[in-house]
Amino acid sequence: MALLPKESAKLIAGLAKDVFIEQAGVKKLALAILDGLKTSKISKGNFSQIRFHPKPDDPRAADWIFVLDTLNFSFWTETGAEKWSVNGETGYFAFCAAVSRAIDEGKPMWDPKYYSQITQQDAEIIFRGEDDVQIPLIHERIKGLHEAGKILLDKYKGTFVECIKSCNGSAEKLLQLIVKEFESYRDEADYEGHRISIYKRAQILIGDIWACFEGRGLGKFDDIDSIAMFADYRIPQVLVHYGTMRYSDSLMSKLKSDEPLKQGSREEVEIRACSIEAVERVCDEVRCLIAADSKLDLNPSKDVNAIVIDHYLWDYRREYAQELEHIPFHKTRTIYY
Repeated sequence: MALLPKESAKLIAGLAKDVFIEQAGVKKLALAILDGLKTSKISKGNFSQIRFHPKPDDPRAADWIFVLDTLNFSFWTETGAEKWSVNGETGYFAFCAAVSRAIDEGKPMWDPKYYSQITQQDAEIIFRGEDDVQIPLIHERIKGLHEAGKILLDKYKGTFVECIKSCNGSAEKLLQLIVKEFESYRDEADYEGHRISIYKRAQILIGDIWACFEGRGLGKFDDIDSIAMFADYRIPQVLVHYGTMRYSDSLMSKLKSDEPLKQGSREEVEIRACSIEAVERVCDEVRCLIAADSKLDLNPSKDVNAIVIDHYLWDYRREYAQELEHIPFHKTRTIYY
């Protein structure tokens, strides 16, 4: 049995040899998060502001989000290669645009009866990019859809809604269900003799459901705090930028030389796990700041958690892409993020 992401992160942050969390950077980022909360730049309603995301009143929303997160991985481009793009978007937004386009073209992308049987030709049409550049890992995406669709049809009445309902408002139970039932979500590794988990896509799936429904209805989880941030290849860039996280000279030089890191390797696991632990410490710091200031109209337990902090960091990376370009991100070609 793997340790859960938060337990894994705490363990690894204490043993890490190449990635370090810096308290001064934790405080600096916490102040930026607090400022974002005060100005409402950060709020759980931001999910539905993205035009490619389903709206909470869409009856297909939960199944649509499930498909998005079943395929939400590996959008980075090799240095010097042409980017995969759809309707002028790149990365995750290109992918969302491709799914929206397929739905507009009459393909029921949210329906496991459809995607459990899609062919390579179907996938190539759905994910066709501009300039004939293909989405990375297309075979792995088809395999993931087939497996996930079959399980929903066989065990959950053909809808992810049944998975959510069966967990009775517990995010942790839903996390365990997702990684048990859907193999492509089982984002685990071995570290110093421990079986650890990061579960980026399983956690973002729960975070997206919570954010889409703004913590109500299908998105109501009594233990949403059990969900950690979604450790990918972009958020660490922002954590390093803020000084919240620091790499050893040897790891930094490896990343700068564009050397790929193997999924499950010590350095890759340290980057991702320390990102989780860093965000946990930032979250604690923000809550302390809120509690210490009686004039703030904020609730430390309700208004801030790892999910809203993750959203802030991800949006920050997109907004300041040019300024962050000098900080290398780790390159790992994997289905897990």
